[in-house]
Amino acid sequence: MSRDRIALIHGVGLDGSMWGPLREFLEPEYDVQILELLGHGSRPKAPEGVTLAELAADAAERLEPDTHLVGFSLGALVAQHVARFRPDLVASLVSVASVCARTSEEHAAVMVRLASAGSDFPATVEASIRRWYPEGSSVPAETVEATREVLLKNDPKSFLACYRVFATADAEIAAELPLITVPSHAVTGELDPGSTPGMSARLAAAIPGCTYSVISGARHMMPVERPQELANTLTAFIKEHSHVR
Repeated sequence: MSRDRIALIHGVGLDGSMWGPLREFLEPEYDVQILELLGHGSRPKAPEGVTLAELAADAAERLEPDTHLVGFSLGALVAQHVARFRPDLVASLVSVASVCARTSEEHAAVMVRLASAGSDFPATVEASIRRWYPEGSSVPAETVEATREVLLKNDPKSFLACYRVFATADAEIAAELPLITVPSHAVTGELDPGSTPGMSARLAAAIPGCTYSVISGARHMMPVERPQELANTLTAFIKEHSHVR
C-alpha cells in the first residue's frame, strides 16, 4: 500500500535532527523525507550571497512529485518558494513558525540579530537557545544541549549567509504568495516572539485558500517542544489533501 510522502525542511542553523521528536508521530503511517538546506547538516557550504531561490532550487532537486512539503522558520520560506515555482512537486504546503511580511519594527529586530551573528557567533547561539528554550521550558536539558551542539557546529560564514536570507526574504517572497496554488496551511506557537500568530494570519491572508492555526502555549521550537500537537495539525491537514487511496 502506498503512503503519503512528507518532506520536512528545518530552520536556519539547525539540521535534520530537529525533526526526530516529530517523526515518531508521523512514521510509519507516512513516508518521511528530511531535506537539509545548503550550509547545514550534510549539505555543502552555502556561498556568500546565497538567495532564497538558490536554497529552494537545491531543495527542489531532491523532491519527488506529489510531496506534502513542511517547512519550519527559514525552511518555511524555502517551502513557499518551492510551492510557488515548482507546484508540480508539491501536494500541499505547511508553513510552521514562518515569518511573513515583517513590520518595520520586526525587521529592525531581526537585522540586529543578523549583525550580532556577524560579530559574535557563539553569543548568537546562546541568544537563540535562551529565546527557544527559556527558563522553565519543558524540553529536556539533553535536548537543549543537542540543539546547542548543532548550532555551534555551523560554519559561521554559511550560517551568516543563510541567516541573511531568513532576515530579508520574507519581503522578497511576499509578492509571490498570492500566486501559490497548492493547498496551504500555516501554524505557529502562541508564545513565539519571532514568528508570531499575527504573521501566520498574514500568511493565511496572502496565500489563496490558506488556513492557519495556533498551538496554545507553544514557543518557536514546536517540532521539539510540542511534537504530538504539531503532528496532529499536520496529519489532519494532509489527510484532507491526500492523493493516496
